[in-house]
Amino acid sequence: MTSIEVLEFLREMIWVIIKISAPVLVTALVVGTIVSLIQALTQIQEATLSFIPKALSIGIVLLLFFPFMLESIQKLSDKIFDKIMNLT
Repeated sequence: MTSIEVLEFLREMIWVIIKISAPVLVTALVVGTIVSLIQALTQIQEATLSFIPKALSIGIVLLLFFPFMLESIQKLSDKIFDKIMNLT
């Protein structure tokens, strides 16, 4: 296995990590910004008011995107295992 192939696998792994984490991170960012804006406008500074909507929205996004996440990880692991089998 050459260094170019290793770098290609690393690039693909990083891309899969970004694809998998993006929906959750974007959801947390959007919901957190909206809740913070509402808290600033109403001057209610309650910690649970920020935590509960984020936790619920992240849970919903995980349920919706889980098949996509699983498929991405499975494709990458299949490629890696195929490459390992071809090394011997």
